[in-house]
Amino acid sequence: MSPAQARYLSWVSAVLVDIVVLNLFVEFVHTIVIDSFSISILTAVLLKLMVDAVKGLEQSVSAYFAAREGAVWKPVRFLAVWLILFLSKFVILEAVNVVFGDHVELGSFIEIVGIIVTMLAANAALVAVYQNLGERQTTPSPPRR
Repeated sequence: MSPAQARYLSWVSAVLVDIVVLNLFVEFVHTIVIDSFSISILTAVLLKLMVDAVKGLEQSVSAYFAAREGAVWKPVRFLAVWLILFLSKFVILEAVNVVFGDHVELGSFIEIVGIIVTMLAANAALVAVYQNLGERQTTPSPPRR
């Protein structure tokens, strides 16, 4: 598998997991409303793009402050990363509002945090299962008697 194929497979599987998570929230949380399944697919893609952008920004800022010497930079790094993660939820809510208007209502700050944390956890679980299956195949099994 080429690196481009691996990235594509990773991205598609993550979006599919995000679609499932998003629609489960729509079904079970009354403050989250999406007009149609098609719009939920587009919302999942937008959320994936936004979360990836936030993760990239968070990693860049964290690396920037981690490279600095001195005790003062560690709390500054923590504060900067926390601010990015906190404020990004409002940016994501506004981006969804601008793109989809009245067709998508993701609730309040708490609901969007719940959606994003669940999406990240579900994708991490998918990756963990995938890696575990790969390790099982490469690890020789004991002979049967």
